[in-house]
Amino acid sequence: MLNDPFTIIYTSGTTGFPKGVVHTYGNHWWSAIGSALNLGISPQDKWLTVLPLFHVSGLSTLFKSVIYGMPIYLMTSFEPEKVHEALMKNHITMISVVTVMLQRLLEQMATERYPEQLRCVLLGGGPAPKPVLEQARKKEVPVFQSYGLTETSSQIVTLSPQDALRKIGSAGKPLVPAQLKIHDPSTRGVGEIYVKGPMVTKGYFNNPTADQKAFQTDWLKTGDLGYLDEEGFLYVVDRRNDLIISGGENIYPSEIESVVSELTGVQEVGVTNRSDDQWGEVPVAFIVKDTQNVLDEEMVQTYLKSRLASYKVPKKIYFVEQLPRNASNKLMRYKLKEWL
Repeated sequence: MLNDPFTIIYTSGTTGFPKGVVHTYGNHWWSAIGSALNLGISPQDKWLTVLPLFHVSGLSTLFKSVIYGMPIYLMTSFEPEKVHEALMKNHITMISVVTVMLQRLLEQMATERYPEQLRCVLLGGGPAPKPVLEQARKKEVPVFQSYGLTETSSQIVTLSPQDALRKIGSAGKPLVPAQLKIHDPSTRGVGEIYVKGPMVTKGYFNNPTADQKAFQTDWLKTGDLGYLDEEGFLYVVDRRNDLIISGGENIYPSEIESVVSELTGVQEVGVTNRSDDQWGEVPVAFIVKDTQNVLDEEMVQTYLKSRLASYKVPKKIYFVEQLPRNASNKLMRYKLKEWL
């Protein structure tokens, strides 16, 4: 029964054409149980769901509702004012968000503080800029970073409540009973993240080529880069496909984005690569700035030159009205390349 196929959920398409991921009853069951063993369950729990239900992050909360006997507060779209009001007035204890949502909620808070019953803001969707996490800590927002994929039935690595403040920037440790390893780490310890466990899919729908690429024996090759610290906590660096190699040096777009996001007046930033005759590839940045801000390219590059190695400073800054995001508000970097 637990091994029977239950759902087919398509990947978010942030790196290209979506693939249908086949999940079993057991995949969803173990995902919910692993989360409960980490974050705990309370009779007062109510999970606010604003992520799309056709993506695994949104759908997984519905399975948790059934398995935990927990009510769901369902919203059809992410509108910061309405989500903020719900968190303040409707006894919400848990919410799942991606980085851009967290940024908007922090702006909406101003000087307010969330009620004590809000015990978990589960953050996924890729590495979060450290300034955003620090701002959340100052405002006493209980952010727990997590790491997961459609293929892992949602989160498979998550910070625990006792580690949330001392391990800011980490995605945490694998949920019980998942396993994780870093494949072929570099001298800095960065390598591809491999995972396995009963919440991991056995394959894609009618796509044996994708199956062959994604699996090595029982391990899922995630396509994400990361490293483990001395205590075994995972730090996700970036997507392997997004890695920029400039003059033989590895550049991680998320590192540049984190530094750019510290600059006053920057609302959002996305970094990708551009071909270069001399260096092979160089980074370029797309920035959404505040409407009243006077930022220009020279100001941004001057700021970055004092905080990044010269080869990491974007060679071109583009100011845009918005960044390309999918229905889950995840940045689609391949679209940035199409813009170039």
